Amino acid sequence: MAGDRRALPRGVSPILVGVDTTPLRQTRAGTARYLQGLLAHLDVPVRELSFPATSRLRSVAADALWYPRLHAEGIELLHCPSFRGPFAPKVPLVVTVHDLAVLREPGWFNRWTRSYSRFAVPRVVRAASRIIAVSEFTRRELVDSLGAPEAKIRVVPNGVDPVFSPEGARAEGDYALAVGTLEPRKNLARIAAAVDGELRVVGAQGWGGVQAPRDVTWLGEVDDEELARLYRGARCLVYASLYEGFGLPVAEALACGCPVVTSVGTAMEEIAGPDATYVDPEDVESIRDGIARAFRPTPRRVASWPDVAAATRAVYEEVA
Repeated sequence: MAGDRRALPRGVSPILVGVDTTPLRQTRAGTARYLQGLLAHLDVPVRELSFPATSRLRSVAADALWYPRLHAEGIELLHCPSFRGPFAPKVPLVVTVHDLAVLREPGWFNRWTRSYSRFAVPRVVRAASRIIAVSEFTRRELVDSLGAPEAKIRVVPNGVDPVFSPEGARAEGDYALAVGTLEPRKNLARIAAAVDGELRVVGAQGWGGVQAPRDVTWLGEVDDEELARLYRGARCLVYASLYEGFGLPVAEALACGCPVVTSVGTAMEEIAGPDATYVDPEDVESIRDGIARAFRPTPRRVASWPDVAAATRAVYEEVA
């Protein structure tokens, strides 16, 4: 499935970029949020390429049959927003890598995902002309774990939508907030055990048998306006994830002026710097103490999606 859109500014060569938008059919989190922010501001001609991977069986079909041969006639560059992509691309390939959790901790994922990824990820990374890493943390992971050449990696941090700002409506109540798909690395059981009082959880049902504990308020997926209200009204965001390549909720919370409690020694330190309280995510008492010490961050500018789009276009221009 494909669709063309946008034109380059006058005087610029019209290179047609194929962008894999399959994740937009699968989720509203993670890669889908990245795609939405990027495509809204990417000022190059784009042909959206997607597979109807709307079920587990179709997702397996996409991985096994569609991605390895992904191509569309007429495109001059292909951008895959995750490490799913062709092994021998016919045009220059740009791949965005958000993290290497599936290789670092395969037990967090289902059998197909971990088996496929062990085979496919090194091949896609080798095939890429350029790799966009969303953080320095992920860049180091690519080099250390997969031997990716540093010369072809570009670090382009994720952006934050303007809706995430200190100004605006605030949700009512006295609560801590957790944001993320219900999956093993989000560490929800320990977070829930550490919170005294109400914990509100935003995120879709995920995998790995993770369920929202009975004593939390699970809100499921919400739109960005509601999420911004929740950040502004929260006592703090508790994002004590066991592993992240970036941690977009941390950036969004900071943009809203929400106190952040997050994991030490991870990519989140790169994002938040001195504006967060850091804890040991494997220690409930450490998380509880961090919540007690959480402080309101100093307002500061965070990267925007137009920034991300401009940096991504610069990567395209290097190879096309």
